[in-house]
Amino acid sequence: MMAAGRSRPGGAGSIRGGRIRTEGIMKAVLPLFVFIDACGWEIIRNDPFARALAPYRRRLESVFGYSSACVPSFVSGAWPEQHRNWCYFVYDPKNSPFRLLRFFKWLPRSITSRRRFRRWLSKFLQGPLKFRGYFDLYNIPFEHISMFDFSEKKSPLKPGGMNRGGNIFDFLEMRSIPYHVSNPAFTETQNLANLIGEIRKETIDFAFVYWPDLDGLLHMVGNKSSEVPAKLRVYEQRLEQLLSHANEHYQEVRLYIFSDHGMANCTELLDLKAMIEGLPLKFGKDYVAVYDSTMARFWFPSEGRDPSSADTISPRDQITQRLNEVSQGRIVPDAELAQMRALFPDRYFGELIFLVKEGVLIVPSHMGQRPIKAMHGYHPEEPHSYAALLSNRFDIPPEATAIPHVYNLMAADAIAANAANREPISESEIMDFKAAKAAQYAEL
Repeated sequence: MMAAGRSRPGGAGSIRGGRIRTEGIMKAVLPLFVFIDACGWEIIRNDPFARALAPYRRRLESVFGYSSACVPSFVSGAWPEQHRNWCYFVYDPKNSPFRLLRFFKWLPRSITSRRRFRRWLSKFLQGPLKFRGYFDLYNIPFEHISMFDFSEKKSPLKPGGMNRGGNIFDFLEMRSIPYHVSNPAFTETQNLANLIGEIRKETIDFAFVYWPDLDGLLHMVGNKSSEVPAKLRVYEQRLEQLLSHANEHYQEVRLYIFSDHGMANCTELLDLKAMIEGLPLKFGKDYVAVYDSTMARFWFPSEGRDPSSADTISPRDQITQRLNEVSQGRIVPDAELAQMRALFPDRYFGELIFLVKEGVLIVPSHMGQRPIKAMHGYHPEEPHSYAALLSNRFDIPPEATAIPHVYNLMAADAIAANAANREPISESEIMDFKAAKAAQYAEL
């Protein structure tokens, strides 16, 4: 984090960006971006959530994938095919960091399948593996885990955290713009208190807040539970508290509340794993699969080898035939993956992608053994996939229609705030800035 912890000099005045700021004079602008995980358009569309604070509201297209794809997309302004952050587990035995874990297969499954054990082991391994971002072993079987690598070894919420390209924090660091970003290891209330402390010290020109708890709540109770609007009321109180402090120290607070996706209730369970395992194929030899909650991704290690006879049906064809019999989902063709900007020519994340319909949950899966009430990660055009953007700014460009476009809002407002907090901005500079901002969107 760049300069967010810088102490404020004492005395009658202090130096700010090359000019003297008199004590008691407020800073000019604070862009405040509040990311509420899973607070999708359908969650807030008919709810009065933050209408008094952020009356300008817009539905945003999400990206195809889970939070592992969504978060990197809005912090970078890029799509999955560009930043190469998509799904967590990939078939890559040569680079697998989990080889020693295969010996856990000898332990009773009553232990190794427990969520508490998996979380403890994930936390224990994160340091030795030098994983700097989110990490969870989930439910990958230990007898197969040495076949897989974990694709997100860095944190997208830190500089240098992308698999490819830069993010907003690289942008801020390169321009020496002081900022605050939430620490995912802290609770929501701890992060709120830390940001308020930075605001009071007037050390920052940009703030990024991350509140993840709504996502976990929705998974547990579904999107129709009375606990959901109750949680939104808690967030409103926090936002009011945050704005109260910000308005005491900044002449203008530019508030943006946004999400990465929504959440659909799970109304049908699908044991896809059992369907595939019913085929006369061997996992690890004929095929490898990762069963996510809403999709299954397949690789075919034996493809290209000579079959035992000319009449042999390849593993790919057998699995394709079986998947085509599943009415709850479909194989996503390359043309559609390319349209969603989630096609990877090297097939790093899977050679064949099967996606279920909204409301269907693959269970058991490599993400969990038991059903949950709600899930995300469906097709971006499904109703509950859409994200939301709420703001007190009426001039959000009409071209900002998808979550990667949030990056442009962050970058533009960070530049404007940093300039305003250092020197007054002339009318001509404002016009130049708006023109540059429009040009950025024209390139998307």
